[in-house]
Amino acid sequence: MNTEETTNKETVGIETQTVDSKSKLSTQESILSDHPRPRTTAPDGTPYRFGFVGLVGRPNVGKSTLTNALVGQQVAITSSRPETTRKAIRAIVTLPQAQIVLVDTPGIHRPRTLLGKHLDQVADASLVECDAILFLLPANEDIGPGDRRILTQLHSQFSHRIPLEEARKKDIDTPENPVKPGEPRTVSVWRKPVIAVVTKIDTVQRDHLAAKLLEINQFGHFTQIVPVSAKKSNNIAELENVLISVLPEGPQMYPEDMVSEETPKQRIAELIRGAFLENLRNELPHSLAVVVDALEYPEEGSPSTHARAYVSLYVERESQKPIVIGHKACHLVEVKKKIRNAVNLAVGCPTDLELHVAVAKNWQSDPKKLRRLGF
Repeated sequence: MNTEETTNKETVGIETQTVDSKSKLSTQESILSDHPRPRTTAPDGTPYRFGFVGLVGRPNVGKSTLTNALVGQQVAITSSRPETTRKAIRAIVTLPQAQIVLVDTPGIHRPRTLLGKHLDQVADASLVECDAILFLLPANEDIGPGDRRILTQLHSQFSHRIPLEEARKKDIDTPENPVKPGEPRTVSVWRKPVIAVVTKIDTVQRDHLAAKLLEINQFGHFTQIVPVSAKKSNNIAELENVLISVLPEGPQMYPEDMVSEETPKQRIAELIRGAFLENLRNELPHSLAVVVDALEYPEEGSPSTHARAYVSLYVERESQKPIVIGHKACHLVEVKKKIRNAVNLAVGCPTDLELHVAVAKNWQSDPKKLRRLGF
């Protein structure tokens, strides 16, 4: 298959993965079939901890960068462009004391297309099964309407009101909320830990950071506030300790070397899309979608040791194809070189990529095409 070949495909076959709270247990049981002795205690003899942690925030606040920093390798693609993450990515952090499953959600935003609405729904649904929530707020940006919208959503899902006197007895440090005359005085408290993570602290001065922490505390009255720089790995260990302290007791559920629930086909698709986002930046149409149509492993006894992945890159208009392909297919060649090692690692053997570009007109607003593209 020639890398410059382009077609106007309107139907695709794609392996999709939907994970809800009902399927979570069966997924873990399947994984554990090759891992018969999970950890149940930490090295100090205390019970081992296991849980799911959701990451929320506006687009481009650093959710994927923080996920990669906690895991210790790239499992989520990162870019300066908003709406880079298009699905909930489950990344696994295995520590001596706990196993943390990070659910990196698409940035919650006011949607402009059907795809945007889908991304918000994915983010909301992914949080239901989580044991704790990380709300990311950049140190170098003002709190805005998008942050307030997310906080309102979190309160609607994960907080409830209790009498003021009950809160005082439990030593809950939550301010009173305004009440109508004659109504009992109540406060709003979180039903599960909601932790503010102040990101990008390497971009601000210390006095600015101190003021930002006070502002965020007044903004959300979170369970805890942890400032970090994922890019420079500052305070990542402290965030791990905070997560360990709030997760429920439970055994290790995933093999120690497993860092993601994504299949090789899904990993390849994300690696390709991430490489295009990084290489082409503002030139790249945001409507790019990547589908691995087939992944063929070398047959036993075959002289070839290479797998082969057949990949379709979808844009919305004919005029966008040359942007993705480049002069004499230079962009396709550059991307293949850039991600070669990561793809080989995801598949488990050397893998040849066959890339071609196709058009799926206005797919971001077409329900049928969204489903065919795996959304």
